[in-house]
Amino acid sequence: MDRPDWNQYFMQMAELAAKRSTCLRRKVGAVLVKDKRILATGYNGAPKKLPHCEDTGCLREKEGVPSGEKHEICRGIHAEQNLIAQSAVHGVKTEGATVYCTNQPCSICVKLLINSGIKRIYYQDPYDDEFATRLLEQSDIEYHQLT
Repeated sequence: MDRPDWNQYFMQMAELAAKRSTCLRRKVGAVLVKDKRILATGYNGAPKKLPHCEDTGCLREKEGVPSGEKHEICRGIHAEQNLIAQSAVHGVKTEGATVYCTNQPCSICVKLLINSGIKRIYYQDPYDDEFATRLLEQSDIEYHQLT
């Protein structure tokens, strides 16, 4: 029987969440897990009840902004940010939990994850953000790339 281990199982859930993404540049999904239970999911896209990039177009793309720069002009919320927001809305405690994410979190998301009390991050695809890596190295968060 070809049964996924727990890390594979939760990463596949993150991949499924990424399929809900409305970002035109990168589809990212994240899953919050504690004690082998899924507590929340997130994917990148526009804030609730606002038009999505697939409807408005991508401002960063139009202006030729490279990946990882000028996050403030992106209408999308990152998967990890949505994961934390969903946890807050539904009263889900994030402290001590693990995050599975299809992409390595950026520095903005890493800071939020640190302050959310996340214990561990597993990610699939690397993301070129040296500052995010330095922050993770200075934090108490364990982080691992799953291949």
